[in-house]
Amino acid sequence: NNCAYTVWPGILSNAGVAPPSTTGFALSPGESRAVAVADGWSGRMWGRTLCVQSSSSGAGFACATGDCGSGTVECSGRGAAPPATLAEFTLASIGGDDFYDVSLVDGFNLPVLVAPANGSCPTTDCPTDLNAQCPPELRVIVAGATVACRSACEAFGTEAYCCNGAHGTPAACAPTGYSRLFKAACPRAYSYAYDDATSTFTCAGGSAGYGVVFCPAGGSSPRPSGNEASPPTSAAYPPMVFSSGGADPATTRHAVTLLPLLTAIFQAMTTR
Repeated sequence: NNCAYTVWPGILSNAGVAPPSTTGFALSPGESRAVAVADGWSGRMWGRTLCVQSSSSGAGFACATGDCGSGTVECSGRGAAPPATLAEFTLASIGGDDFYDVSLVDGFNLPVLVAPANGSCPTTDCPTDLNAQCPPELRVIVAGATVACRSACEAFGTEAYCCNGAHGTPAACAPTGYSRLFKAACPRAYSYAYDDATSTFTCAGGSAGYGVVFCPAGGSSPRPSGNEASPPTSAAYPPMVFSSGGADPATTRHAVTLLPLLTAIFQAMTTR
């Protein structure tokens, strides 16, 4: 974790694949942790931010971005709620090679880099803080600060943005203005569902492993302050603001109230 704030990685194995010994944990700024996976493992990893826990028993855990909905630090077979930046892996697959990528198909919450330990294999990343340049209609806002950037598919739900229905093939689903913005900021990351040609990377199977680095260029938003694990109580619940799913993303907005247990960290949060 190279961020200036705590990140809680989550790990989800693909269907039929055995999970690693942990599926969620905390990384303080500057901290690293090794996680072993089985041969042939496939799945994804992401970072959760602005997390709080409401009880000393370990229950009542939730995060403002990337939350997996398990109610605990361990994700236990649950995936990230978008928007979240994903690091995806398929190890020892076709021809024994590993495949890996960084994906913004489910939106962005923090910068991520994937670096093979085998130095002859390419790295891939989204090192830019897209929250700082996220279009207003895609922003996830907490206490006045942008903490994540939604994909156009999640925000508007149309076939053209989601690459489904009549747009469910590579030939029928072209880049959009939103995906081009993501691609310009992070050229090696998936910007939409069929962005394969410049976004999937391979390395010889049986390599020494992969490093997943959060905020590879240093600290970025969000920057919570105070004690994330034991926030003080408050009666005021700031809203999380999303753009509309309607046809006119520039004019309509609505608010969703956050869980009370997230309140204090959002009120205490500061941004760079």
